[in-house]
Amino acid sequence: MTDETPIASIIVPSYRGARRLPALLDSFAGQDGGMPAFEVIVVIDGVDDGSVALLAAEDRFPVCSIVFPENRGRVAALNAGFEAARGEVLIRCDDDLVPGDSYVAEHVAAHRDGDGGAIGLCLNQYDETAYSTVYGRAADKDFRASAYRAPEELRWRYWAGNCSITRAVWEKVGPYDPAYRLYGWEDVDYGYRIVRAGFPVTIAPSLETTHRVAAVTTESRARRAAHSGSARRIFEAEHGDAGLPSAIPPMSAWNLLVRASAVVTRAAGAARCGRAVDRIIRATPGVISRKLVALTVEGAALSGYRAPASAKEVF
Repeated sequence: MTDETPIASIIVPSYRGARRLPALLDSFAGQDGGMPAFEVIVVIDGVDDGSVALLAAEDRFPVCSIVFPENRGRVAALNAGFEAARGEVLIRCDDDLVPGDSYVAEHVAAHRDGDGGAIGLCLNQYDETAYSTVYGRAADKDFRASAYRAPEELRWRYWAGNCSITRAVWEKVGPYDPAYRLYGWEDVDYGYRIVRAGFPVTIAPSLETTHRVAAVTTESRARRAAHSGSARRIFEAEHGDAGLPSAIPPMSAWNLLVRASAVVTRAAGAARCGRAVDRIIRATPGVISRKLVALTVEGAALSGYRAPASAKEVF
């Protein structure tokens, strides 16, 4: 760290991130000349897998590490990083992102007209798996298209791991909610609280950033969907439905299958169902494979929502 007060602070929550961090650090070191002054704060969440030494050796830009003695979860890591930040623009950047060379400048520019929140969508980069071929890439494309079509009052729903706020927003909205201990919805919750506090949220195409996606199998995607369904219950307990579509799908032929899948998922477990589908789709025509993956993911989300206690794994 230097004595110069940075314009931007980049907060990076990291859990077992030693293999992911080098590409991220190289991206920060490769920012265009004339970039706004910035600092990087990496919060190591309870497991030092070599990350501490990696950060200690970094001398290309100001960086510090905060090391938790035990795993405390993403929300605790985010809050510690934001509390330590000195910049006027506060950027959340998850450790599996690979920012472009104008990343810092674009986030700072997003707040030039006033206080608020800015979202950059993730360009998911997949390993070659059956899941990514038949479902992942297409679902990612559909998700981004939906986000860009979202009306202004609903853009907060896309708050995630590549986003930024001004210090004024942080001081009014406060920290991420520690009730979200496992996977999902801590970010959506924060986006909603920004809007509820009276600040605008924008989705800026210039902030799109490559994301080395972790969920590259139906198994991993279904497990995360179950956790996300469970975490939605926390959001609803705090904010009601906040204008979100119902978590219980309306009656239709497809949704009857989703409801049945949720029953199976609850009995067998999201991961086990996902593994079974991963085996099947390797030898199944594409359109059928995509439907099987979608059914498993949607059923897992509904299962997690209906039985929140069934989601127990820590991310």
